Amino acid sequence: MTQDPSVLEAAVALTRFGHGAGAGEIAGVSVDPRGWLLAQITPAGAPQPPGQFPGTAAQLVAFDAYRQGLRPDGSDPDADGSPEAQAAFERRREQRRALARQSAEAFLARAAHAATTPAPFAERWAAFWANQITVSATKFQSAVFIDSYEREAVRPHVFGPFEDLLIACESHPAMLLYLDQAQSVGPGSPAGRRREAGLNENLAREILELHTLGADGGYSQTDVTELARALTGWSIDGGPGARRRPPRRRGRATRPQTDGAIAGVSEGFLFRDAVHEPGDRRVLGRVYAQPGAAQGAAVLRDLARAPRTARRLCGRIAAHFVSDTPEPALIAALERAWTGSGGDLGAVARALIAAPEAWVPRADKVKTPYDFVVSAHRAVGTPPRRVQDLAPALEAMGQPAWRPPSPEGWPDTAADWAGPDALVKRLDWSREAAARMEAAGIEPVALARSALGPRLGARTLEAVTRAESRVEGLTLLLMSPEFQRR
Repeated sequence: MTQDPSVLEAAVALTRFGHGAGAGEIAGVSVDPRGWLLAQITPAGAPQPPGQFPGTAAQLVAFDAYRQGLRPDGSDPDADGSPEAQAAFERRREQRRALARQSAEAFLARAAHAATTPAPFAERWAAFWANQITVSATKFQSAVFIDSYEREAVRPHVFGPFEDLLIACESHPAMLLYLDQAQSVGPGSPAGRRREAGLNENLAREILELHTLGADGGYSQTDVTELARALTGWSIDGGPGARRRPPRRRGRATRPQTDGAIAGVSEGFLFRDAVHEPGDRRVLGRVYAQPGAAQGAAVLRDLARAPRTARRLCGRIAAHFVSDTPEPALIAALERAWTGSGGDLGAVARALIAAPEAWVPRADKVKTPYDFVVSAHRAVGTPPRRVQDLAPALEAMGQPAWRPPSPEGWPDTAADWAGPDALVKRLDWSREAAARMEAAGIEPVALARSALGPRLGARTLEAVTRAESRVEGLTLLLMSPEFQRR
């Protein structure tokens, strides 16, 4: 019997572009797989995970309260034995725990949303960009803001102009704290001349190397330094070095104000003119004479529009969605859409959907641990419900919540996720998940057909069918090549 091509395309659409199929989804999407994907591309961006979580403004207040009483370097002074000092120490420790719990619950909401959303392509597209311009909880001060970073800086902009996404991400407190930009002081600025303070190049370097042009993008160390000077003054409201509000003089606040000349900065961004390096900057051969915060923003917008940025990021998109070694024709098609639209990410997403290379049935990509867990939950129709179950599982499999190991983000190739130890960890989780599924009365063969549809191979079907128990059958399904790849 010949398989309906639209059913196979539906299975590919749900797995390659989304987080896998749930019950009945393959049949529903098969009516119009491409139209289903295209409908998820909206000017509003990617849908937000449900739940009431504090935004950046509220997080800044909580973070500022936590930092009160810390040493200038951000460390917690030891209690000296007095009741007052001990009480202050315990108060700060509980504040830190509360912020950590809040971050963990937000990640759980994100995973539950991915497991249940009717717009899984928009969700995967947002996750790609959050990882491309990444912030990590390896630093506590950035961990506080990661949820609001994704909600406010990433999701609303993922189908709009790339330059808007870039400005929103680089100006968010999570990024400014993660890459130490809030500590950067221009040596020739008023603040730099008064005290020993240095230029920090971390953000400038990662913008050039990871967020835009790439390591082979033709920039020099001088360009890194000049961009870092242009970005001096980009800071956060109430951030490091500003925990104590400036004094009032003649009844008027001396607190610096955000430069009104730049648009699209994130909530919580504050430009500090006193630490901005004065003068023109030359980056990649172009001179930027803009005053204040607008100088750094002008460089970022030019970097966003650069042909090398388009080429590199289109290659990253193709490698994430289709293959570790994508066809040059696919990259070229995405690049044409990027340049032809002025960097409109919605146009690039539509070009990805239109590309024939994206519909080859062969599944080349290995799921990350997060994708694997989410797709298992999506297959059975139940979202993850407890941080205590989700977080340890991802930690064991090598992808702890919110914690990519470096500014490069999570790796994205089979070599990174399919090693022997990684597969053992996945097997351990699969057995535990299979036991929970068995207790819920889930039947292995029915689940295999529902989750994989025409992607289900004869060998896997036979193994699941002949399993000695439902737990064994479900484990075999979860560990099958068809389920592990997308």
